[in-house]
Amino acid sequence: MNVALIGATGNVGSRILAELLSRGHSVTAIARDPSSLDGKPGVTPKSGDVYDQDGLAALVAGHDAVISSVHFLASDPVKLIEAVRASGVKRYLVVGGAGSLEVAPGVKLIDTPQFPAEYKAEATAGAAFLDRLRGETELDWTFLSPSALIGPGTRTGTFRLGTDQLLATEAGSSISYEDYAVALVDELEKPAHSRKRFTVGY
Repeated sequence: MNVALIGATGNVGSRILAELLSRGHSVTAIARDPSSLDGKPGVTPKSGDVYDQDGLAALVAGHDAVISSVHFLASDPVKLIEAVRASGVKRYLVVGGAGSLEVAPGVKLIDTPQFPAEYKAEATAGAAFLDRLRGETELDWTFLSPSALIGPGTRTGTFRLGTDQLLATEAGSSISYEDYAVALVDELEKPAHSRKRFTVGY
């Protein structure tokens, strides 16, 4: 596929880029400063501003799908969604957050006492983004929430998928950036969660 990846140089975005390339996809890699991607085979680096709705729409137009991997507090969900809609691309995958996942019926992770205060604003913004997507009827969107902990690791290709409930084991709730990327690109290639949120964890 020909994929537009917004936030291609970030922690998650760089792993998604690597996973896309390993599977033979062509990627327009959009970042504030994409210079680190110059000369990378299969990649067309583009400088883009997530707050520039018209500019972003022009950058992602003509692709088979758009993947958004940006911090919720460093972007505007309205402008992102409107940019994709204006571009004419229907398939939109969003790197989500874990805060809006349920840990018990009606109890979200963000509302538990142990949820770190420093992540609350980002998680709240992520939940608002998901709510806005759930009201979206034009785009074929998917929102992938990671487990409670996500960080650098290895690509094992072995993980579990869930829907709106946090995945956890006795060892906790975690997923590597690398395996998160596998799950997201799997969804891109074989859509199973159209207009839905799902989650990935060990």
